[in-house]
Amino acid sequence: MASYVFDPPAQVSAPIEGEDARFPVRRILCVGRNYAAHRREMGGDDRDPPFFFAKPADALVAPGADVAYPQATANLHHEIELIVAIGKGGADVAVDQALDMIFGYAVGVDLTRRDLQAAAREKMQPWEAAKGFDQSAPMSPVRRWAGSPPQGRIAISVNGQVKQEAVVADMIWNVPEIVSEASKLWRLAPGDLIFTGTPEGVGPLVRGDAVTGEVEGVGKLAFRVV
Repeated sequence: MASYVFDPPAQVSAPIEGEDARFPVRRILCVGRNYAAHRREMGGDDRDPPFFFAKPADALVAPGADVAYPQATANLHHEIELIVAIGKGGADVAVDQALDMIFGYAVGVDLTRRDLQAAAREKMQPWEAAKGFDQSAPMSPVRRWAGSPPQGRIAISVNGQVKQEAVVADMIWNVPEIVSEASKLWRLAPGDLIFTGTPEGVGPLVRGDAVTGEVEGVGKLAFRVV
C-alpha cells in the first residue's frame, strides 16, 4: 500500500436522487455562452463551436449547504445551468452515440467573480480565478435519466424574485453535441460533470441572498449566500 506525506483528499461526490449510492466526481467541465440571448448579453452573436473552461471537483457545494461569499470580488454573479453527469467514458464520440455516455442530470449554479472575469478578458488572461474558486459550483442531487435530454424550463430566483428563466431547448449546442465536442478535447470518464451553459439574466448576489434554482423534470437546488 502506498504511503503519503499527508492524508489524501476525500473523494468528492454528489448524492443521487432516491438512492443511497453516491456519484463520485472526477472533474467539472463548463460550456460558455450556450444560450443565444446570454451570448448577446455577454457581447457575442454567433454559433462558434462551444468553448470550455473547468472548475476543480472540490468547488462543488452539497445540496442545501450555504455558500460563503468569496474573497477578492465585489461582483459575484449567479448562472443557472443544466449539468450532465457522465457515466461511461470515451473519446471522439459521435453525436448520435453521446447519449449512451450519460448517467443522468442535475441542476447547478456556475458562480462567477464577474469583476475578475472582466479584468481577465480585457488582458486576454485565463478565467480560473473568476470561475474555479472555492464553493463556486452548488448543485442538486443527480437524477438518473435514460432517453432524450431535458428540454423544459430552467430558472433561478433570488429572494423569491425570478432572475433567469428560459427553456433548455433554447441551448445553441444541445446535450449530445456538447458531450461529443468535449470528447474531442478530453477522454471523458465516469464521474465527469459538464455544466451546459446559462440563459440570459445573470446578475449579482450579496450576503444574505436566498437562491433557488430548478430545471423542469431534473430537480431543484437552494442555498444561501453567507
